[in-house]
Amino acid sequence: MVKRNNSSNSKSVEAEVWNYEAKVAEIEGIIDRIEGGELDLADVFEQFAQAVEYLRECESFLRQRQQQVDLLIETLDDQ
Repeated sequence: MVKRNNSSNSKSVEAEVWNYEAKVAEIEGIIDRIEGGELDLADVFEQFAQAVEYLRECESFLRQRQQQVDLLIETLDDQ
């Protein structure tokens, strides 16, 4: 039987938060390069597609966290 440790779970959440922040930074970098005219047209489309994918990942992450918060609030309301 495998026993889970809460500290390892919190590390996992921290890694996800860092991942989110890293994705946001990457999106901002892509926007800066596009706006700065640093990319060829083909690269603009490629980078734009990558930014959209990162945005989808971020949206999914935030949606999951919102569901967790809503559940915690419901738990508090039930008490």
